[in-house]
Amino acid sequence: MQVLFKIIRQNPHSAPTVQEYQLDVSEGSTVLDCLNRIKWEQDGTLAFRKNCRNTICGSCAMRINGRSTLACKENIGAEVARLQNIRQSQSSDPGQETDDSIPEITIAPMGNMPVIKDLVVDMTQFWENLEAVDPYVSTRSRQVPEREFLQSPEERARLDAVGNCILCGACYSECNAREVNPDFVGPHALAKAYRAIADSRDDRTEERLNQYDNTQSGVWGCTRCYYCNAVCPMEVAPMDRIGQVKHEILDRRDRDHSRPVRHRKVLVDLVERGGWVDERKFALLVVGNFFRDLRGLLSLGPVGLRMVTHRKFPFTFEPSEGTNEVRSLIEAVRKVESQSSEPIESKL
Repeated sequence: MQVLFKIIRQNPHSAPTVQEYQLDVSEGSTVLDCLNRIKWEQDGTLAFRKNCRNTICGSCAMRINGRSTLACKENIGAEVARLQNIRQSQSSDPGQETDDSIPEITIAPMGNMPVIKDLVVDMTQFWENLEAVDPYVSTRSRQVPEREFLQSPEERARLDAVGNCILCGACYSECNAREVNPDFVGPHALAKAYRAIADSRDDRTEERLNQYDNTQSGVWGCTRCYYCNAVCPMEVAPMDRIGQVKHEILDRRDRDHSRPVRHRKVLVDLVERGGWVDERKFALLVVGNFFRDLRGLLSLGPVGLRMVTHRKFPFTFEPSEGTNEVRSLIEAVRKVESQSSEPIESKL
């Protein structure tokens, strides 16, 4: 099949340009195979990273048709079918015939990282942010050098998902929080941070949680946009791992500790009481810290006045008809969590 590749090419400090290459390829060819052919047969100046070709090393991460993924993992047939499904779902006539034009695949460098050349990006900050969370198991707990530090199968199973991370950068590339907040370390780093917390051989849990309990660089900087989960080629689910770190923090902190902790605890408390969030109280309790934070209360004045003026402020609150069911569900989850080492709340 004929495929038109539109590759975003760029040099440092220059505007990106689009260069087109047409290839006759088989549906089973990967995008990386096609890039190799373009480089070998048409344009030897094209720059991109590659190594294993088997979804192991993570070197060939790039944006393919708007999403970050591994070029060695995506094959042409599946990618063309995905684009056709998107076009059909957006069409006003779902029954229209399939477009017979040459399919196009757009390839661009990863986001949130400066471009070195073409599809090669500078990952220096990516690696520095990983180092910032100190993702190494502590050796201070291993005080008996004559024997191995053993783990039970259950303890090792807690590391299965996050241990699959190959640090390809796809999640970092699509992270909205990282895009607007340069202090945020990124989902890759916090997923590795959870790996250290979950490891039974590590003895720095409290120290680590104090480090990750940060509104800018730590777990509370995550906006929960879900993109990191959606693009992860290894199903590490970084957002879920961040949620598990939050759960560990929430278990150890009361609502006076910080606004993010108070936000979560007040939310659950109001839902447990009324079946859904009582908007009259939520901001006052979270931002105003139960009417003890005068500065926080004053900051609510302008927005509160606008809400009243535009009739957006609810003066009454009707509890949900299913309040008892909601309350019993929350209590059931808490009971299961108390009997399990795996936090249920992070999965909900």
